[in-house]
Amino acid sequence: MDFNDSPQEAAFRNEARTWLAEHAPAHEIVPGSKMTDVEESDRGRAWMRELFLGGWSGLTFPKALGGRGLSGSEAVIFSEEEGKYNLPKGPFTAIGTGMALPVIAKHGTEDQRAQFIEATLKGDITWCQLFSEPAAGSDLAALRTKAVRADDGSGDWIVNGQKVWSSWAHLTDWGILVVRTDPTVPKHKGLTFFVVDMKTPGIETRPIRQISGASEFNETFLTDVRIPDSCRIGAEGEGWACCMTVLMGERLGSGSPRSGIEPILDLAAQTPDGHGGTMIDDRSIRQQLAEALAEEQAERFFQARLRTMVSKGENPGALAGMVKLAYASRYQKTTGLALELRGLSGIAAEAGDTQTTDTQYHYIYSTVMRIAGGADEVLRNQIAERVLGMPGEVRMDKDIPFEQLK
Repeated sequence: MDFNDSPQEAAFRNEARTWLAEHAPAHEIVPGSKMTDVEESDRGRAWMRELFLGGWSGLTFPKALGGRGLSGSEAVIFSEEEGKYNLPKGPFTAIGTGMALPVIAKHGTEDQRAQFIEATLKGDITWCQLFSEPAAGSDLAALRTKAVRADDGSGDWIVNGQKVWSSWAHLTDWGILVVRTDPTVPKHKGLTFFVVDMKTPGIETRPIRQISGASEFNETFLTDVRIPDSCRIGAEGEGWACCMTVLMGERLGSGSPRSGIEPILDLAAQTPDGHGGTMIDDRSIRQQLAEALAEEQAERFFQARLRTMVSKGENPGALAGMVKLAYASRYQKTTGLALELRGLSGIAAEAGDTQTTDTQYHYIYSTVMRIAGGADEVLRNQIAERVLGMPGEVRMDKDIPFEQLK
């Protein structure tokens, strides 16, 4: 793959850069600034509307559904240029366009595509992900939230259970939900996928306060929640295939198009080392930064390759996990290095030092990325088995009906 822009791509990049320079600054968030989750959500919605009105939302979606029908490479180019600005995303990009829309586009009906895709691209609909449970985190297929057909002949489903780590669930309009509909078959085969209106009676969200001070995560309780069968995505029992579409989108979207290393290089070059030079003169610091910069570039190119595969209708499968695994590790190491370079202020920032408080937030949040979207250990197993062809891990519950598992 040639990572240099073709003449057509260069023209598209210039078009995107020009539009963003005119519209993005008004929506940027000052690093280190404190916003409530409601404020961040509202600002994210405003940016989504700006993108849609400008014709920059849903670049790869068909024009008939509100997109532009462009290629994956053009979507990567726009993402790179957009990433130069610190824009509010909230539940819109990562969950809405990155997870909900791909599964609806691939597995949904024409009516579902018409109902959700354009409205999401406009920012009129926001989404949360109702996947993880107290007993089903890394092993998602072990989930116990169940759905049964209503006994009134309506065809509706009645759902009972609990989800956790549901980002933005307390503010979003709809959720993507996977539940168990058949406990008599092995755990991966008895799942069904739904979209659910978060205002449906019986849904309760409880925000979880994090060490960073934010509360975008939630516990979500579903008690006798009635979901119409028209909200089922895919066939009954095909929930795992839908989940794989969602998780691939989540992992392909890992990372940031904005360089996380270049600001640290600048910081090292400006930070005195106490010996008449700067921290960039330290061989160990230079080595760490060089390795991180090389990793970042490799991730970016590899991610572009996978997105191109998707645009051609190919399925990267477990390869998508490699992006997320590499990014999460580097993100934690480099934000830790950025705090070390700041010395004692990295522990207790002075008043008004928004750059340090922003770095502190990212360092704390980096621990999340070692688990969210697939824990490191799980991803390594998947890559070993499905990419490298190594023997599979012994799974005692693989062919046992879920109802027989303890």
